[in-house]
Amino acid sequence: MSNNKQPVTIKKYANRRLYNTGASAYVTLEDLAEMVKIGEDFVVYDAKSGDEITRSVLAQIIFEQEGKTGENLLPIRFLRQLIRFYGDSMQKVVPSYLEFSIERLTTDSQKFREQFEAAVSSNPLANPTRQMFQSMEEQARKNMAMFREALDMFSPFSGLPSEASKSSPQNQELAEMRAQLAEMQKRIDSLVNKD
Repeated sequence: MSNNKQPVTIKKYANRRLYNTGASAYVTLEDLAEMVKIGEDFVVYDAKSGDEITRSVLAQIIFEQEGKTGENLLPIRFLRQLIRFYGDSMQKVVPSYLEFSIERLTTDSQKFREQFEAAVSSNPLANPTRQMFQSMEEQARKNMAMFREALDMFSPFSGLPSEASKSSPQNQELAEMRAQLAEMQKRIDSLVNKD
């Protein structure tokens, strides 16, 4: 998909019907899910108020996909941990971290597929899932290190703070965020190790 292509406008009406203005046709959430899968971008607006509601429609698509038997991507522990971040001081960091992580997973997914297929073809009796999780665990560690480096690079307080600035509210908040990020890494590591 080209970056200069405008997203398709979808209007959601009070009767919950979705109208694709680009195709001049009504669509379903399943149709929108297929658009996402093929890389077609869209923006959803409430037809009455004009408010953008893309996020809630995408969340609804995920909810419906999760409801299908065998289609679950979001473990219950992950969902609970995610809910805990709402209202937490880490709430501002979580979206960036998740976006960064999913981008890396998307980028590396072909490599994981090839490793999985190679493991299955070389030894059909071995546990290729375990090998794949080990590769993904290693990649998750690398991603976390890269995320920490990026966070440090863009932090105005990176480096050693002076004695006067150590007690500043910004540095205290940054220290808390780093501690929480380290805690999040431990949780991720423990989840990966359990699988």
